Amino acid sequence: MDSYVELYRAANMIEAHALKGYLEQNGIMVRVLGEALGGATGELPVESQEVRLLVEQCHQSRARALLNRYQQDLAPWQCAACGEQNDGHFEVCWRCGAEPEA
Repeated sequence: MDSYVELYRAANMIEAHALKGYLEQNGIMVRVLGEALGGATGELPVESQEVRLLVEQCHQSRARALLNRYQQDLAPWQCAACGEQNDGHFEVCWRCGAEPEA
């Protein structure tokens, strides 16, 4: 069995599980550490409360590439038709309905 390495430190459980699901849909198994520490907020140092995603070392480079693509897909974009700033998860401009340019 390959050893697991840390891939990412998530801001919260929602982000951790969104990334876990995305990576697993792409064939990379993920372990999540720190899920049970949410109840210790204020008692433990912040860095010890972070939710960490671990992947097998042999999948680390592919997982990192997928993580980069995931984060790029969430990057804000400006509509060429009306100039409105849109969050990355919008597939069309929320103001005018135009699609982002490729």
